[in-house]
Amino acid sequence: MESLDQPFLIKLALSFFVGSIWITTVTVIAERFGSKIGGFIGGLPSTIVVALIFIGLSQSTQDASRAAVMIPLVMGVNSLFILVYLTLVHRGLVRSLLIALFVWFVIIAIVVWSGVESALVSFLVWSISLGFAYYITEYFLDIPHKGGIRVAYTMQQILARGIVSGIIISMAVLISRLTGPVIGGIFSNFPVIFMSTLYITNRTGGVEFSRAVAKTLLLSAMLNVGVYSFTVHYAYQYTNLFTGTLIAILVSIASAFLIYRLIRKLTQ
Repeated sequence: MESLDQPFLIKLALSFFVGSIWITTVTVIAERFGSKIGGFIGGLPSTIVVALIFIGLSQSTQDASRAAVMIPLVMGVNSLFILVYLTLVHRGLVRSLLIALFVWFVIIAIVVWSGVESALVSFLVWSISLGFAYYITEYFLDIPHKGGIRVAYTMQQILARGIVSGIIISMAVLISRLTGPVIGGIFSNFPVIFMSTLYITNRTGGVEFSRAVAKTLLLSAMLNVGVYSFTVHYAYQYTNLFTGTLIAILVSIASAFLIYRLIRKLTQ
């Protein structure tokens, strides 16, 4: 087991701080501007960018590359998390999230047990899951777009969002340090944004508002995170941590504009 020295603990604290700010911001945007913009913003690479940077800083760029290769596969599992939520949420918010989380852990346990670490397998799972998720949400689930809602925010509410989200992102970095980059990469994509966003938007905007956000969030996350993960995986192999991250971010920014236009057409 790796030691937890002072420099690593500082990086761990920074990962908590950065992650909590981002996720809190995402949920506020979703509430203010509606399901399409909120879901799109929520699906942009966020926790994985932070987690991979801190994995690279606390271990090595190559370890961050190894972690990144598993993220698209995990996104495929995350799509099932959202589909379970969309199907069961009318039976209860907490119940649907717990069942979705149980499904996520079972599948991830099988992935970890199998020891798979392949870009090809990750790509196949990601692309098949993307097609399946879109088909189910578009042709079997009636989920119309919703506009923004008015929410009276309190300091306690904002702090709670940030603390919970920060704990999850810092845990991904800690798990990577203790168990290795592959498992760390898997847990860097733990569906914390999904859980936080769906829970908060359900409580503030109701079931149908939350389902509308989830539909856009699913497509946005699958596409944007997939593009970022594959780009950064290969970029880290040929460049350093800073350059590789910058390349992946620039590619993601370019692709995000195209993906947003696509999502607007697909979620009419």
